[in-house]
Amino acid sequence: MNTTAYRRCTWMPTRFLFTSLLAVTLAIGYISIASAQDKPEMQKAGLTTLITETPEAGFALAVKLSQKGVATTQTDPAVRKALRPSYAHDANSLIAVSHVVATHFQTIAAANEYWRK
Repeated sequence: MNTTAYRRCTWMPTRFLFTSLLAVTLAIGYISIASAQDKPEMQKAGLTTLITETPEAGFALAVKLSQKGVATTQTDPAVRKALRPSYAHDANSLIAVSHVVATHFQTIAAANEYWRK
């Protein structure tokens, strides 16, 4: 059996699942942002721009977006806290989180024209 083909086949369901979860998280975040734009009082606590002064501030915003995505998806703080031990020590979950943050940072960097002056 071709081991490369086998590895590719076992990776595909995981990749599909990650991509699907990322798409759902981004969609939920978009819906939340869109609904917040309809309610001015919600804009104070929510996201109003992707523009940041520095790449470091952009990265902090990317982390915040990722956290907000999780909080929007799982609204019960007790459930989030209970689930944390199961993924906190799972390398694949931590890698998936870094991919989500990197995707957000890529979007923010593009919105800031890569901080070119």
